[in-house]
Amino acid sequence: MKGLELCESYFREVGLPVLERECGQVLERMATGLVGDGSECYGYDDEISRDHDWGPSFCIWLTRDDYEAVGSKIQEVYDALPRTFKGYGPRLTSQWGGGRIGVSEIGAFYSRFIGTYQPPDTYDEWLLLPENALAAATNGRVFQDRLGEFTTIRHALLQFYPEEVRLKKIASRCMTIGQAGQYNFPRCVKRGELYAAQYSETKFCADAMSLVFLFNKRYAPFYKWIHRAIKELPTLGDYMYESISHLVEEHDYSVKAERIEGISQALINELRRQGLSDHTSDYLPDHGPVIHQAIQDQRLRERNVWIG
Repeated sequence: MKGLELCESYFREVGLPVLERECGQVLERMATGLVGDGSECYGYDDEISRDHDWGPSFCIWLTRDDYEAVGSKIQEVYDALPRTFKGYGPRLTSQWGGGRIGVSEIGAFYSRFIGTYQPPDTYDEWLLLPENALAAATNGRVFQDRLGEFTTIRHALLQFYPEEVRLKKIASRCMTIGQAGQYNFPRCVKRGELYAAQYSETKFCADAMSLVFLFNKRYAPFYKWIHRAIKELPTLGDYMYESISHLVEEHDYSVKAERIEGISQALINELRRQGLSDHTSDYLPDHGPVIHQAIQDQRLRERNVWIG
């Protein structure tokens, strides 16, 4: 059983009846679910994942007033729940896995990932946030939220970056993808700098996949899951999953260079298809400035095109 399904069943069959009995006065104000760090929140967990921070559990999110008034009591009720369920558990918490489950205040939960108690207000704030942090703050599943405060913030974040910020990031990715893959990779190979060549290939893959997430208006997750997650995207998802797989499996550097060029051309074609660039070049860094100039905000447009 996948962790997310296990945890929702655990909540509905074990947790909810107890919460109704012991905390009925605030049950209507609670949000519950499983969101945040951990492979199970993405649905990517497997047997290997079960050795730590996995098992029957869920999150309870409270408003600040409710957390201050009854948060400790609800945590005591949560801690008293059975630690095993349907043959799974108990959950083993790793050194860095504390705080992923149990009771927390809504604002503090989001602040843990995005640094504030609410969605960013400015372009600067959006640009400072790592994509994987936004992915973690919006993954998983909300089991119940009758008050709606938790999901209001969640839905605002899921609207994705403001378009000006998305364009800034797309322009930057064009520069770094082309520099790492089309330019530096073959040069490093010719010089015999194989570590630099490997790093260029990895940088190319990471930023190329990030660009595809930007095309799809989805936040790219933690690097361990980005390749697995990309095949779920409707635009270029399957293509990129297979192409990156073939690239990293290849040992012939000349074939690697050809695969890098093929991926680059697919990305350029998508830029044109989405109306983001009309440049005729087959070199990605030529498209970055074109996209960058389409940014309407003057202050954002005046920033270095490489940074996004």
